[in-house]
Amino acid sequence: MQNEDGGWGFHIEGHSTMFCTTFSYICMRIVGVGLDGGKDNASARGRKWIRDHGGVTFIPSSGKIWLSRRMFCYCRLVYMPMSYLYGRRFVGPITPLILELKQELFLQPYNEINRKKLRHLCAKMNMEDLYYPHSLIQDLMWDSLYICIEPLLTRWPFNKLRQKALEVTMKHIHYEDENSRYITIECIEKSLCMLACWVENPNGDYFKKHLARIPDYIWVAEDGMTMQTFGSQAWDTSFALQALIACNMTNEIGSILKKGHEFIKESQVKENPSGDFKTMFRHISKGSWTFSDQDHGWKFSDGTAEGLKCCLLLSTMPPEIVGVKMESRQLFDAVNILLSLQCKNGGLAIWEPAGAPKWLELLNPTEFFADVVLEHGTNEINNFITNAVRFIEDIQRPDGSWYGSWGSCFTYGAWFSLGGLAAAGKTYNNCLAIRRGVEFLLNSQGDDSGWGESWHSNPKEKYIPLEGNRPNLVQTAWALMGLLHSGQAERDPTPLHKAAKLLINSQMEDGDFPQQEVTGVFKKNGMLHYADYRNIFPLWALAEYVRRENIR
Repeated sequence: MQNEDGGWGFHIEGHSTMFCTTFSYICMRIVGVGLDGGKDNASARGRKWIRDHGGVTFIPSSGKIWLSRRMFCYCRLVYMPMSYLYGRRFVGPITPLILELKQELFLQPYNEINRKKLRHLCAKMNMEDLYYPHSLIQDLMWDSLYICIEPLLTRWPFNKLRQKALEVTMKHIHYEDENSRYITIECIEKSLCMLACWVENPNGDYFKKHLARIPDYIWVAEDGMTMQTFGSQAWDTSFALQALIACNMTNEIGSILKKGHEFIKESQVKENPSGDFKTMFRHISKGSWTFSDQDHGWKFSDGTAEGLKCCLLLSTMPPEIVGVKMESRQLFDAVNILLSLQCKNGGLAIWEPAGAPKWLELLNPTEFFADVVLEHGTNEINNFITNAVRFIEDIQRPDGSWYGSWGSCFTYGAWFSLGGLAAAGKTYNNCLAIRRGVEFLLNSQGDDSGWGESWHSNPKEKYIPLEGNRPNLVQTAWALMGLLHSGQAERDPTPLHKAAKLLINSQMEDGDFPQQEVTGVFKKNGMLHYADYRNIFPLWALAEYVRRENIR
């Protein structure tokens, strides 16, 4: 995981950043690695990287919070516990290790640091951490609040206002904890909310309930135990089921389909958030699917659509093989969720209906993520479809591509967009967007017959092929399915044959496909590794290829 320059990146393929290098170094020291310990002198190399890049004072704002110790739901749930910790002026116990780290990570004596001057410092050399710089308006606003308002809130009677704000903040934190069964929305929020509960009462039930859900984030991979962002059980299962159904092997794999069907049905969220959820800035969730399981509680439109597709597909199959189909009422609840999340521009918000004005994104404080402050995103079905088609057509780029928000990147966007247009009744002959999308995919097919797109496409927002124009099997599967959606088999199946041959020849003797580059992404700059993608999508693409080409 450690890069050659001694630092650690935001993900396994990323360049070194101050944020990740600092916390990787601290974790090594916490578990007992010495100043010059670790594999290949990892500790000393990491420390040198930090000091060569200005010291830990150049860590982004999120790191400063950890070291000192409507908005989009992710942003909201990060900054609520951060605000609570700051408002409480929480400082952790000063242990001998803490004193050592202060000497190792800062370039000047800790007690001599002028914290007012480091408020906006962030590692800028080669843009390590600063992907999304603060706007001038944001810096002026934060500085004004810090200089003019903050001193007042420490004095009577204004400190009463701060105390009330802290109580309200903890009320919201407890509400989110209870409605996610203490999983919270994601690992960063989980650790912050858990810490806030510990600061409030280290012996309280809230903190103890948090401890019980830590195992939900533990992932044992090929290279050892890691901490995942959150589980993707429902997301992966919905894709896997669709791939298996496409194989047309119902009798052979009926028991597998039945188990997957039961899991998908049980994973649907059965109730809305508790109490008066609108006053807690939550939206309806009954009928949705989350990214992981029902306990998680946070619906999202993508997963709801895929879960609904699975249940609809399985409802057409023999119940004695795949199990009893989902009740119509539950299907209607899922449709209702999707209808409620459509925005004015025809697209769908991910977690919550878009509500705040776009200019609020100017106040994005994260430095390393984009589009985190807001959700960017006809209760009558026909209008919903018409508006969705218009949205897909409107966001297509001049080269015929679509930006893929949750995968790398334009190949991922083309697969979903072409599939969506085809599902709405559009064809290559009657839809210019499909013709342009097909042209993009054909032009980006490599000499080796596959598709391979670098993760750099996501943060730079332009198509960048993998180094050496090598193929990626998951992306090749996406492109193959996108072309199949467009009717390429009827026009010229040659590109399909070549891509299918590459997938077939890449399969290993045990049936597995090799693990290649990461293909998932969060908010343009955080790459995500989906371990099951390498098998799900090549299998799915080949199944669709065989079915549509009528090959046996």
